[in-house]
Amino acid sequence: MSTILGNAIISVQETHPETPKVAIAESLSIIAGAIIAFLGFFRLGWIVEFLSLASICAYITGSAFNIGIGQIPALLGISSKYVNNRAPTYQVVIHTLQNLKHTKLDAALGLTSLLMLYVIKYTFTYLAKKQPHRQKLYFFINTLRTIFVVLLYTLISWLVNRHHRKNPKFQILGSVPRGFTAAGVPHVTTDIISQFAGDIPVTVIVLLIEHISIAKSFGRINNYVINPSQEMIAIGVTNLLGPFLGAYPATGSFSRTAIKAKAGVRTPLAGVFSSIVVLLAIYALTAVFFYIPNSALSGVIIHAVFDLITPANTVYQFWRISPLEVLIFLAGVFVTVFSSIENGVYTTICVSVALLLYRVVKAQGRFLGRVKIHSVAGHATDSHPELALDKSQPQVHSRPAGDDVDDAASIRNIYLPLDHRDGSNPEIDVQRPYPGVFMFRFSEGYNYPNASHYTDYLVATIFRETRRTDPRTFARPGDRPWNDPGPRKGQEENIDWNKPTLKAVVLDFSSVNNVDITSVQNLIDVRNQLDRYTTPETVDWHIACVNNRWTKRALASAGFGYPTPSSQDGGFHRWKPLYSVAEMGGSNSAAAAAEHDYNRRRTSKDVEAGSSSSSDVAQKDRPEFEREIRGSKAYEGATHNVQSRVAVVQGLNRPYFHVDLTSALQNAIDCIQAKERYGGFDKKGYGTDA
Repeated sequence: MSTILGNAIISVQETHPETPKVAIAESLSIIAGAIIAFLGFFRLGWIVEFLSLASICAYITGSAFNIGIGQIPALLGISSKYVNNRAPTYQVVIHTLQNLKHTKLDAALGLTSLLMLYVIKYTFTYLAKKQPHRQKLYFFINTLRTIFVVLLYTLISWLVNRHHRKNPKFQILGSVPRGFTAAGVPHVTTDIISQFAGDIPVTVIVLLIEHISIAKSFGRINNYVINPSQEMIAIGVTNLLGPFLGAYPATGSFSRTAIKAKAGVRTPLAGVFSSIVVLLAIYALTAVFFYIPNSALSGVIIHAVFDLITPANTVYQFWRISPLEVLIFLAGVFVTVFSSIENGVYTTICVSVALLLYRVVKAQGRFLGRVKIHSVAGHATDSHPELALDKSQPQVHSRPAGDDVDDAASIRNIYLPLDHRDGSNPEIDVQRPYPGVFMFRFSEGYNYPNASHYTDYLVATIFRETRRTDPRTFARPGDRPWNDPGPRKGQEENIDWNKPTLKAVVLDFSSVNNVDITSVQNLIDVRNQLDRYTTPETVDWHIACVNNRWTKRALASAGFGYPTPSSQDGGFHRWKPLYSVAEMGGSNSAAAAAEHDYNRRRTSKDVEAGSSSSSDVAQKDRPEFEREIRGSKAYEGATHNVQSRVAVVQGLNRPYFHVDLTSALQNAIDCIQAKERYGGFDKKGYGTDA
């Protein structure tokens, strides 16, 4: 944040040298704080979710290179008139190498302080591993290495320069103002704001990146969940009030947060004690700050920021998870090194959002097939040697037949992509659901950006793998679409009679949460297009696994969930509904108890009147649909002490909405077979010319 603020001040000073630096810093802090506080008060914390981990790591790593390399000239004592440490990182490296001849005595202090910091770090890290019972002690000694080095080199500087205050032997920090000398009402005007307006977005982003990423990291470590909106309010109010005491934009700190977490801090009260120490330092220790060597201070900064660089093994892990995001990470670091931190932040965020949009727009659906699987408990390859892939490994044993689990219940159908692009075993033969039936699964959401991509792929595949139901659909040549060339003049149309005609489409909506007008209209257009393709028949659309009531409402409003009327007579003579039902409670449910009480009272009346039994009466009183369900094969052999009630899972008025793919496919096949019996299809499942 300090680097971005410094760049903003330099940029404004180049065009408006009359603007005070303090006014720029205070105004930027207030504006950025107001924006972040506004986002927090209106519960817009979800915005930070657009900051991917690749963007955050690229920003931290690029900033570490930018800051660390920018401190090398001061570490070596090279004057700023030779090397501009505000220039792009690669220029700082080049200019530093060109001006090594201007190195001064400062290099001795800077290099030795940096070496000492790393020696202390690795020594106590090694001791902590060798002596775990003293690990916490070594950790705190290790965290104090910065203070120790600064105090040591401040003492050396005092001994060398105590008689040379006006002309020190090497560069020192010099006079530090005591107390809150800049406290007061900030001077904020629209003119000043307009001068740094271009730096406001990156300031807000950096404040959020550092603060939210730190909060989330330590929330995961300490097992608590943060509220991003609340964190926004905290950081926003801090930057709103800070300028009244002379502060510039501030955000969270990785190093201080880590130290506090290791020290056992659990509440924000620790900030009060930190503030007390800071107050004592700025009022009582400013005289000591005078002798701090700039080179030793640069060594401390380099040591601190280089620890923030993303290690190579983490980048390799990122590569294994998502290679594209590693390229985004490298692009962010590259732009930061060769341009600026601001451009690096913009690059990673823009490319990450572009990748997200590309994945949404180009989401690839999958056509599914049916596979019959056996659920095997425990060890399986002794009774099924063909399942053992590695004969050298010890064989496992299957559950004996009839052991606690019905063998038939362990056999079921699952649905896998026909092209095996989901990573399933390519040696498994995935069977097509049924001739003329296509099962299609949306891989991601189904909305206006990707609706056409999904439906174009769906229609193209159907046209490629089926034939038109009635080749004589086009009565005149002019009825054929302009982009369908058809056969040459004098030749008959080449029809592959081995291909089935289209009969039904089963859509898996398990990954779809919401739909919109554009996506639903696309489905309507495809339905109409395929109905023309299958004229005089119509295509049945079965939709499974709809997990949002508003999605179901939208699809129902568009006419889905019910068979399309026949183009011949407008009726529904050739379909067979299939409903999924579930028991409403059991023998101990309130509904069963109420029914039992009702049957008991009816029994007492029937005994006096000499009428039928209570069960017969209850059966007659049941709705016709429920009696039909109870008479189905699903309830054969079922015995209950107290009869339980059943209800359909989906609505009766939309029988083509299904709870799962199995019921959807079963219903589609039943409807096709009903049409075959009526005469619309031949016995092989292929369309007739009738």
